[in-house]
Amino acid sequence: MPEILLPFPVPDAATRKKSDGCNILSLLSKQTQALVIKNPHLLEYLQMIPIDNYGLPKFYETLDRSVASNPNPNLIYPVKDNIFTHILYDHGDGRNTYISIEPILLDNIDKLMLEVEKRLLEMSDRLGNFSVITGDEKREAFLKCIDDICVIKGQDMAMQRNNRNGSRRNNGNWNGASRAATGLMDKMSFNSRVKPLEVTAREMDEIKYLICRDKVGLGVLEPIVYDKYVEDVSCSGLGVIFLEHKIFKSLKTVVNFATTEDLDQFVMRLAERIKKPVSVHSPIVDATLPDGSRINIVYGSDVSKRGSNFSIRKFSDTPLSVLELIDMGTLDYKMASYLSITIGEGMNCFVCGETASGKTTSLNAVTTFIHPNAKIISIEDTPELQVPHQNWIREVVSSTKEDSQAGVTMFDLLKAALRQRPNEIIIGEIRGAEGAIAFQAMQTGHSVMATFHAASVERLIQRMTGSPINVPKSYMDNLNIVIIQQAVKLPSGKTGRRMTSINEIVGYDPVAQSFTFVEAFRWDPVTDTFVFSGDGNSYILEQKIAPMLGIPPHKKRRIYAEVERRAKILERLSTQGVKNFYDLLKVLAKAQREGLF
Repeated sequence: MPEILLPFPVPDAATRKKSDGCNILSLLSKQTQALVIKNPHLLEYLQMIPIDNYGLPKFYETLDRSVASNPNPNLIYPVKDNIFTHILYDHGDGRNTYISIEPILLDNIDKLMLEVEKRLLEMSDRLGNFSVITGDEKREAFLKCIDDICVIKGQDMAMQRNNRNGSRRNNGNWNGASRAATGLMDKMSFNSRVKPLEVTAREMDEIKYLICRDKVGLGVLEPIVYDKYVEDVSCSGLGVIFLEHKIFKSLKTVVNFATTEDLDQFVMRLAERIKKPVSVHSPIVDATLPDGSRINIVYGSDVSKRGSNFSIRKFSDTPLSVLELIDMGTLDYKMASYLSITIGEGMNCFVCGETASGKTTSLNAVTTFIHPNAKIISIEDTPELQVPHQNWIREVVSSTKEDSQAGVTMFDLLKAALRQRPNEIIIGEIRGAEGAIAFQAMQTGHSVMATFHAASVERLIQRMTGSPINVPKSYMDNLNIVIIQQAVKLPSGKTGRRMTSINEIVGYDPVAQSFTFVEAFRWDPVTDTFVFSGDGNSYILEQKIAPMLGIPPHKKRRIYAEVERRAKILERLSTQGVKNFYDLLKVLAKAQREGLF
């Protein structure tokens, strides 16, 4: 199992018990005092921090991006239930430290857990087939086992059991699934002749937490994966786990793999938990976690010289809207207005960039501008896209069990989608032959959006027209808009994600064998602002969009006034707080019905 390496010395249990928490409590606000009293492990953790060296952490209920301006972050925020996160600066490293404060962080109950594990093993024949029940049902079943195995010291066992059963039946979550789990649990009451383990109330809570975390969840990764501010989790082999935080960017955790055996064992258990076992003969796994996160596992030192590794890419339940991206500086209101017009009128659009440049995030955001009544089909190898429209068909590549190769490929799904009369086809990422079919779809009048790995329009064209995609050069002008997105260094010295350009594909000259494209918008790295370089000179707006909107050729420059008008509408919506991904579509749909957008 991995070890926890805190950045400061950990006193033994006897020393911690002697510590007086009153001094710490007196330094906290009343609201924070109530929080730490409710969570004794949090108070114990605070007592352990060398305040003379680091100072007392600040408590936040939620985080905003302003806290990232502090060069020496030292703060704690809640993650879920009784789990908290401590972000602590480290002057000796380029990365600050991410510490998960769990109920079992400071207590060592290994011996007690070993006995609990033995007794759980004796009950294994009564646990049934866990592969056919949900995670919540598994959790209920394990908690029932713990109730049978352990009894709190000084309390009547029969009374405890009756109270627990009554509380479960009165729980607001009591539903069909819970009854199914209880039906399973009724079959596995523990042998009454075995004397229950006597534990304290604190130990009972810790045992239940550990069992649920390790048997149902993802072990030490569970509190990290639950954190809504974490974007990516990465284990590069032996050593600590790293992560990418939405606010504090790259951080190191205190979870450390010291031996190859520990790392391999953890990776194998992780793969089994997601029902995609790894082995020496099949060392690479791509899968999706129950919460929708994407996980990649590479097992063994044969293919990874630093040992097994894994990465988890998380996705928010509610994607960032285009107005939230504007607040973050990814684009501005005029760019959003331009995209609302072009995408709303069915222009084909690719979002291009390097890995981790925010391509999928931006693609998700601009889907808000697709007509509210459109029928949309998305095609992906792993589900990452989020579309706010109701008439949305979400199709995902499937793999066969025999050879782990795609049984139904993106190529197959795309061909099938063409028969379903979609208004818009969205491809998660074009990598191969499906690119040619996407351009075939454009040829037949279907609107297509996709992401693609390319750092410029030139590289996009080279990759598209070359092997293995092999799109005919004469087809390339079916692609109207190319958004280039990059992770860049800002004037402040920090990094950020920016749409560095929005480009319009004009056409292909077969004689010169060259492509013509114009830059509608570009990012100015000196001022961190955007320039509308296509203002008064946009091929797509004047030659494509203006006729669609009924603007006569001699008045086609009216289209630029429409860009300005929509930009002001979007800015007004942002000022009024209409920024939620789904709420924004509702407001824009209403505005469109009334002829305002």
